[in-house]
Amino acid sequence: MLEAALLVVFPILVAFAAVSDLLTMTIPNRVSLLLAGAFLVLAIATGMPIETIGMHLAAGALVLVMTFGMFAAGWMGGGDAKVASAIALWFGLTADLTTFLITTAFYGMVLTLALMSFRQLPYLPGGLRQQEWALRLHDCRSGVPYGIAIAFAAFQVYPATNWFKLALGQ
Repeated sequence: MLEAALLVVFPILVAFAAVSDLLTMTIPNRVSLLLAGAFLVLAIATGMPIETIGMHLAAGALVLVMTFGMFAAGWMGGGDAKVASAIALWFGLTADLTTFLITTAFYGMVLTLALMSFRQLPYLPGGLRQQEWALRLHDCRSGVPYGIAIAFAAFQVYPATNWFKLALGQ
């Protein structure tokens, strides 16, 4: 049961955040709260030492400070900042966190460039013209749904974490 939770909870919540950001340009606070709560429950359930939990909390706080600065500068949305911080809880102050942050920056750049190209299209093809989310993405005044880049990075890093190894019985 614990193994299933480790393999399902994190990916489902991260995927929900990405899809929500794509379709609505918002990531509900409950997603970040569920990620943080699930981290605490699973950390305790797996017997993570309190010192290690503290290091994971420090990682979340560090990323929150960094991303809040980016939010204050208008570079990313508040939901993106909160979900990146909640994901950082899962990675802790490890090389996985560094990889996550660098990979997020890379995917964020790719997403931004792709969106800039998409927004250069003079019109949307066919059925996309009736999709509110596609119209929002095509609008040059709209932001960038960085939750997608954050999720792609999280999915890339998660299989290398101790959580995933624990889930596989390694």
